[in-house]
Amino acid sequence: MKSVRAILVDDEESARDVLENLLLRFCEGVEIVAKCADVPEAVEKIKELSPDVVFLDIEMPRYAGYEIVSFFDQVNFDMIFVTAYDQHAIRAFEVAAIDYLLKPVSIDRLRAAVERVQTRRSKEEQLQRMEVLKNTLESKEVKNLVISDRGQQQIIPLDSLIALEAQESYCILHTTNRNYTVSKNLKHFETSLSDNDRFFRVHKSWIINKDHLQNYSKSDLTIRLNNNIATKLSKYKKAEFEAFILH
Repeated sequence: MKSVRAILVDDEESARDVLENLLLRFCEGVEIVAKCADVPEAVEKIKELSPDVVFLDIEMPRYAGYEIVSFFDQVNFDMIFVTAYDQHAIRAFEVAAIDYLLKPVSIDRLRAAVERVQTRRSKEEQLQRMEVLKNTLESKEVKNLVISDRGQQQIIPLDSLIALEAQESYCILHTTNRNYTVSKNLKHFETSLSDNDRFFRVHKSWIINKDHLQNYSKSDLTIRLNNNIATKLSKYKKAEFEAFILH
């Protein structure tokens, strides 16, 4: 197991102490090199100590945790965010595929997050994910999805996403350019896209983007989309769908 040097950033001293205790007790190979009360203090310590990972509270005085990237020309450390329960923030993390921990911190999730740091993911990919996270949190609107496709990170603009199709525990993302198979179920994406009024779950196996709708047959409940994609409409969704496309 690779050793990792960590900095903890939280404006509450008790929260820093609790996280330190959990890391030292349950995560092998973690060395706490500094604990900081805010982002400016953390920036100084990061530049001085070059940690492998920084655990950041999201809501702190003066700067939110994710704003730390604006202080660096190049980010050479992993980031794991720690947050109290907030549905919008959680959706933003999941959309961006960035590690986060909910308070109170689960030991299993903490271990899993540390193990991912120990596998040393691409810094370039992390910066791309951070940009998606920042945009989603600031605008309170999901504009992109970050997915893993054959071991490579892909950022999918929602404008290009025509439909999502369930295939057992996987999903096929149909976009204007190509299709992606992702190891997430349809419910995951339904939750991620719940604030976007362009997307609608028309069937147990389909979510569609109405911006790519071509036509809809009321007689056989068939929906046709761009790229010659055809989906079925659940009879239980008919009235809601018709109201949706008129909205």
